[in-house]
Amino acid sequence: MSIRRIGVGPRMSDIVVHGNTVYLAGQVGEGETVEAQTRDILATVDKLLAEVGSDKTKILQTIIWLSDMSTFGEMNKVWDEWVPQGDTPARATGEAKLATPQYKVEMIVTAAI
Repeated sequence: MSIRRIGVGPRMSDIVVHGNTVYLAGQVGEGETVEAQTRDILATVDKLLAEVGSDKTKILQTIIWLSDMSTFGEMNKVWDEWVPQGDTPARATGEAKLATPQYKVEMIVTAAI
């Protein structure tokens, strides 16, 4: 089965497609708040999935890292507005120290095509 890589860099690829499965690199967003970063991340996820012929109804799993679990509700408010009811993916959320202090949210998405 072939592997296709899109947005290949020296450290990672933006998208990897293996068969009918799409793996997105961890996505971080712009903005000062968890809400703003979450909205930006989800817009990027929409764009990246569209690039390979997929969309948010085909997300299989999302792993979400928050720099502070006290912002779980703020992130979920945006997520709940975005995620298609009836097509919600498997999901986990945890707290982690992210790559830089400016990042408050990071999402890792796996989807089908």
